[in-house]
Amino acid sequence: MRLDNLKPAEGSRTERRRVGRGIGSGLGKTAGRGHKGQHARAGGYHKVGFEGGQMPLQRRLPKRGFKSRTSGDCAEVRLSELRLVQAEVIDLDALKAAGVVAREAKRAKVVVSGALAGPVRLKGIAVTAGARAAIEQAGGSIVES
Repeated sequence: MRLDNLKPAEGSRTERRRVGRGIGSGLGKTAGRGHKGQHARAGGYHKVGFEGGQMPLQRRLPKRGFKSRTSGDCAEVRLSELRLVQAEVIDLDALKAAGVVAREAKRAKVVVSGALAGPVRLKGIAVTAGARAAIEQAGGSIVES
């Protein structure tokens, strides 16, 4: 194969339609535009979804649902994952450094799942009621910031 004999695959490029070239072409006279109406006219245009003045479908249907733009900001941390962090005081930066939460996370919340290895000190991290009880029972502490 050489650069001077490259060509597209067979059938991948079709010839452009030459409209209005006589009755024998199959696209003569009205040139594939049909008879009269807005689409037959030069400059006949309507926006996407326009239904001739009828209430368009996207306005007839009810609005439904909501997707929060901040839902991915808060990372969930299990109690058992806290043993992976090698810091005295566990904060968001320590969790990111240990790879427990994603780098994009802006907040973190500890949930009660799994067992706690030993006492831990949390700073600036949200905690569920069950996780708070488990941390305090293990001799740990939680500092609100």
